[in-house]
Amino acid sequence: MHKDLEDLKGSHYFDEIVNIIERLRAPDGCPWDREQTLDTLRSSITEEAYELSDAISKKNFDDIKEEAGDLLLQVVFTASLANAQDKFDIKDVVRAVCDKLIRRHPHVFGDVDAKDSQQVLKNWEKIKEQEREEHHKKDLSVLSGVPDGLPPLLKAMKMQSKAAHVGFDWPDNKPEDLFNKLNEEIREFQEAAASKDVSAMEDELGDVLFMAANIGHYFKIDPDSALSRTCAKFKARFTLMEELAAQAGRPISKGDYSLAELDALWDKAKEILKKKGA
Repeated sequence: MHKDLEDLKGSHYFDEIVNIIERLRAPDGCPWDREQTLDTLRSSITEEAYELSDAISKKNFDDIKEEAGDLLLQVVFTASLANAQDKFDIKDVVRAVCDKLIRRHPHVFGDVDAKDSQQVLKNWEKIKEQEREEHHKKDLSVLSGVPDGLPPLLKAMKMQSKAAHVGFDWPDNKPEDLFNKLNEEIREFQEAAASKDVSAMEDELGDVLFMAANIGHYFKIDPDSALSRTCAKFKARFTLMEELAAQAGRPISKGDYSLAELDALWDKAKEILKKKGA
């Protein structure tokens, strides 16, 4: 092993990745790594988080391991950049999250009772509210912890979940209320569509999607994961449609298929994948 690499090894693997990042950002390190800033890392952090989520959805543990490492890299890199500005280092990051975990689990590390996960979440929100007050944060809303940058469907789910923790939720054992509300939102979208009012249509479509996410929350189904599965299913079927069309000597890309012919290809692809269990 190169002496430079040997010097980077720490007493623990975590020390090693911290040392490697510091070496890459040293004056004689990697030009690209030295040019990075907190702003330039933002897109990489989002991308790596989605790639890890995608690997988890596919249940590919080799990919999960790799993508978890890539996301960890972004956290260590972020701490390194902050440390260069004398703000905090990776030890501060770890200490803060450890303190938070202990503070927000008084039913484990203290004498608070929590009979189920719902009670845990309610306690969690109360503790977070106390933390916001103690830190004199201006926005004391229970929704303040939902990042503006979240994808809209995920944001809808998070907002609904947080509102539910303080009792603003649909009544238990009455799912028909949610279905009726969804149908109401669909009717309002139909009315907006009939008027050809694009702005109203956008508002009403948003209401439909928000209500669909609310139904997912009610049944404890992650709407973001559900939509991801549907996208994956559509991709598999459409890709097979393209393969079947190419095998027949009439690629779909030429655009000379009627809708009826495309529907027939879709049904055939669906049946093939169904038999394969895909």
